[in-house]
Amino acid sequence: MSVPTVPVVVKLGGSLFDRTAAVVKAVRESGRPALIVPGGGRFADLVRRRDLPDTAAHWMALAAMEQFGWYIASHGVPATAEIARPRETTLLLPYCPVRRADPLPHSWDITSDTIAAWVASELQVDLILLKSVDGIRRHRTLLARVDRPVPTGAVDPALIPFVLEHGVRTTVINGRIGERIARALRGLPVTGTVIDTRF
Repeated sequence: MSVPTVPVVVKLGGSLFDRTAAVVKAVRESGRPALIVPGGGRFADLVRRRDLPDTAAHWMALAAMEQFGWYIASHGVPATAEIARPRETTLLLPYCPVRRADPLPHSWDITSDTIAAWVASELQVDLILLKSVDGIRRHRTLLARVDRPVPTGAVDPALIPFVLEHGVRTTVINGRIGERIARALRGLPVTGTVIDTRF
C-alpha cells in the first residue's frame, strides 16, 4: 500500500520526551508529510502546579509547548510558526499562531490535544495523537472507535467534542511503539482509538 500524500498533523505528547528521537525517525521514515505539534509535558506540569488565573495559565502552557517544540526541532526537524500544510516532516511552534487567533477557551480543559486538533481543523487534515497509552479505554476495554463523547483521562476533556464537531478524524495511539506510528501514518489499521463519526 502506498503512503498517503495528504499531510497529517501529529501531536507528540510530552510524556514521550524520552522517545523524541525515535518518534521523529518513525515520522520521517513514513514518507508522509507531517506537521508535528508538541505537547507541553514536564514544562506544562510546572505551570499546572501554580495557582494561576486561567488566561495566564493558558499562555504559559502554550509557551511550555513551544519549549518542547524547540527540543523536537533540535533533532533536525525544520520549525515554523505558520499553520500551513507541510511538504515534509515539520515542527509547529504554536505560541504565535494560537496567540494571534486565540480560538479556544482559556481553561485546563484545553491542552495540547485540542490545540493540535484546532491546527488539524484549520488545515482540514487528519490528526494522530501520540501518547503513552494505547488509546481510550472504557471499563478497562480499549475502544477501537469513538463517535460520541465518553469520559476518559487519555485525552483532554475538550478534545472529543471538538473533533466530532469539526469533523477531524483523530487516531489516538501509543507513541512508544514505533510500528504503530508507521502503520497509522500509512493509513493502515492500528491498535488504538479512532475518533470520528464516519465509520
